[in-house]
Amino acid sequence: MVAASQTTGEGWSSRTAFILAAVGAAVGLGNIWRFPTLAGESGGGAFVIVYIACVFLLGLPLVLSEIFIGRAGQTDAVGSIRRVATQSKASPGWSIFGGIGALAAFLILSFYSVVAGWVLYYAGVLGADFVQALLAGDPFRGALAGESQAQIQQRLDDMFANVGLLLVVHLFFMGLTLFIVARGVHAGIEKAATILMPIFFALLVGLVIYGAIEGDMGEAMTFLFTPDWSKLTPAVMNSALGQALFSLSLGVAGLITYGSYIKSDGGLGPTSAMIAMADTSVALLAGLMIFPIVFSVGLDPASGPTLVFQSLPFAFQTMPGGALIGFLFFMLILVAAVTSSISLLEVPTAWGIGERGWSRTKSAAIFGGGAFVFGIFSLLSFNLWSDVRILGFWDIFAETNIFDTIDGFTGKIMLPVGALLTSLFVGWKADRNLVRTTTGLSPAMFGLWRFLIAWLCPLAVTVILVTGLFPAILGS
Repeated sequence: MVAASQTTGEGWSSRTAFILAAVGAAVGLGNIWRFPTLAGESGGGAFVIVYIACVFLLGLPLVLSEIFIGRAGQTDAVGSIRRVATQSKASPGWSIFGGIGALAAFLILSFYSVVAGWVLYYAGVLGADFVQALLAGDPFRGALAGESQAQIQQRLDDMFANVGLLLVVHLFFMGLTLFIVARGVHAGIEKAATILMPIFFALLVGLVIYGAIEGDMGEAMTFLFTPDWSKLTPAVMNSALGQALFSLSLGVAGLITYGSYIKSDGGLGPTSAMIAMADTSVALLAGLMIFPIVFSVGLDPASGPTLVFQSLPFAFQTMPGGALIGFLFFMLILVAAVTSSISLLEVPTAWGIGERGWSRTKSAAIFGGGAFVFGIFSLLSFNLWSDVRILGFWDIFAETNIFDTIDGFTGKIMLPVGALLTSLFVGWKADRNLVRTTTGLSPAMFGLWRFLIAWLCPLAVTVILVTGLFPAILGS
């Protein structure tokens, strides 16, 4: 076993670089795709208010906890937890949740790349359509001119049926992720974040402004921020709680790994708050980007996962400049997917460097290549292996294909277990003086944070875990 301290050669060049990278890790398909989907299915305002409360009462304490572990440990997730445990005179066995996080990151990356491949395909389709509009001298026409709504919706099914196409876009996206991670923290991850995140925010704000001008912003605001408390069922509350953790990429040890690259001293509290606020703002802006368009053309906000890939392309067809806006919309999602996939691959890559002594290139290639191969199983679940049920003996996975099973297993079990063990470790086992000096919190804020991480977070995450395993509790 290689000494953990041998993995601390790289670090962020500045606090701003770390924040951009951490926000990029958190901001992804969970914000742009999953949040609007859940908000639409859960009735809007009531879900949003509970979600925001969960982010700051539960998500923020866990964000600070993960960054603290990484900053104090200065190595991969497993090694950092082991080091903090040793300094706190606790069992090094607590490092198991770092291993759970690294495995979860690897599994999520495998199917995340498949979905990102869909985004890449649609970005290519809408990009080619915009070029055609330019060549035709009509750059402000709607997207996919001449195609019926049925034809536009059929594109998704046709894509799923084309195994070769799915393999190509999956390979391209994973290759891009691997290339960035293999270049290192400063030359790869940080450089990508400092270039891509400003582009991301510029595209997001621009598309929100477009939605306000061409869409129905009034109805979208009412839907998102006027609560209908009659729709606040236990299932909706649980979805909001789970989305808060999922959106911030908690439980996969990403922030532990990124936190280990912080070399300068300084208060981690404000930094953690900025990450949580930025991530939440992106989710809300995504809603304000998508729902004005949805309402303006009479689409159903509760149409679910097909909203992005079937409903919105049709909406772009009916709107001025839809060819350009459709292309920019999918480029926005693609940028968010890249910054998140980088962090997912970095977690097991750092483990390979710290625990196995591999070079960065070798570790990134092993885990990136492995995630690509493993992702093929998810890819085939939409066509050739659509009837395969790998956990069919388990009631909650009895009817789910390979993709949904891996997604559900990581989201319902591995992430909550990782978050639960993080809160118990930091709240009850980590040395208080080490925590206080590393985080830089004032006595009052330290007391509040410790109450939340030691008491409220374990209770709330346990609820997510139990209801995920036994959905009948929520009546679903």
